[in-house]
Amino acid sequence: MWIGSLEFDILLGDVHSLKGKRSVVRPIIAEIRRRFDVSVAEVDHRDLHRRSVIGVGVVSGDAGHVTDVLDAVERFVAARPETELLSARRRMATTDDL
Repeated sequence: MWIGSLEFDILLGDVHSLKGKRSVVRPIIAEIRRRFDVSVAEVDHRDLHRRSVIGVGVVSGDAGHVTDVLDAVERFVAARPETELLSARRRMATTDDL
């Protein structure tokens, strides 16, 4: 079994409050979940209104499938006009590594 994760550090555009942040981050998370059928959540910087860290996880029996899904999610997040992708950290592991 292959386990892959991505952690996106993103800068939000014209956001001036935590309420405004939620209105940007929630639709991104919902669209990632719907489009790619992965686990996704905001995992850090919850108290900062212009920054967010979004974590994505995927499990598969095939390393190539995990890589393809994570690549597609990264392209999707990078293409969002209302955010700037500051960094993306990727990790891959097998159950043998655990």
